[in-house]
Amino acid sequence: MSNGEDAGKGAGHERSGLKLYRLLPLGFFAALVLIFFTQLRSGIDPSVIPSALVGKSAPDFDLPALSGTNVPGLKRADLAGHLTLVNVFASWCVPCRQEHPLLSALAADPRIRLVGIDYKDQPGDASAFLGELGNPYTAIGVDLHGRTGIDWGVYGVPETFLVGADGIIRHKVIGPLSADVLANDLEPAIAAALKPAG
Repeated sequence: MSNGEDAGKGAGHERSGLKLYRLLPLGFFAALVLIFFTQLRSGIDPSVIPSALVGKSAPDFDLPALSGTNVPGLKRADLAGHLTLVNVFASWCVPCRQEHPLLSALAADPRIRLVGIDYKDQPGDASAFLGELGNPYTAIGVDLHGRTGIDWGVYGVPETFLVGADGIIRHKVIGPLSADVLANDLEPAIAAALKPAG
């Protein structure tokens, strides 16, 4: 075989490799489109972040009280014996301000106990926040450095956890409560948690 033929074969292989290389972005795009349509048809909401703690015991914690309020601090033992909403909030959190009227309404619900975890906040700012908007919580624990939030799997504030009287986390709401979230998400979870076992 002559050198010319070898060079021709080499160039042919080079051209076919180049063609495949040019097709890679198209293949990658097709794979992304397939993933997108599969997720769309599955009915799974991609904004919903599952919580690894739902169905498990609330983590152990013991947080000091928020100064400037007349409610105690919060610890794991306080969750026993009550259906409890644990609301993670902060004074610097704009959505926390938006959901506050709903929390005030929930505080009047005799079926549940509402408690708060003040997350990565300056205590003076938090007490001023509650002084302005009202304090719906029966207990508030100060999580100054966010360590308890990490144990609870907090992604950001606000987040709200529904904890059964047995200390098991029954439900989690990521983001601010709204009338829609309350009616279609949290209320069914509260009703389910109140149903007798079996």
